Amino acid sequence: MTQSSEVNTGAATNEEAAAEEIRWQDVLTPEEFAVLRQGGTERPFTGEYNEETAMGMYQCRACGADLFPSDTKFASHCGWPSFYAPLAEDRVRYIRDSSLGMERVEVRCANCDSHMGHVFAGEGYDTPTDQRYCINSISLKLNPAAAQGGPVDAED
Repeated sequence: MTQSSEVNTGAATNEEAAAEEIRWQDVLTPEEFAVLRQGGTERPFTGEYNEETAMGMYQCRACGADLFPSDTKFASHCGWPSFYAPLAEDRVRYIRDSSLGMERVEVRCANCDSHMGHVFAGEGYDTPTDQRYCINSISLKLNPAAAQGGPVDAED
């Protein structure tokens, strides 16, 4: 895990950044926008993927980038889906977060810069990395076809 304190929205000017956020408001629900684009957090134990055990690939809900394989998901009982590693380090970005009076590391989608959640280390979970990527369900969508290597047949 590497850390960066800079946010790169991909926009060259403030006008372009504002136009990009308006575009996101048009394609995301108000709840999705609040978390993905404004860095909010969904209430614990309420997300659709908190206790999900289906196989597949968890993707960024905003842009569809593959982020977390389901085989890295584990039951941390923290109230949000937890993963011990992203698909690859280049799929996520890390930003130092000093809000709420504590030091945390924010996780963002490297493709569209949407807020995913935070990563914590050294909590003692029995995982290969001893890291917990605490990710908002609303930031994710599960693609079960990824577990099978192709599209899901609607007739099955």
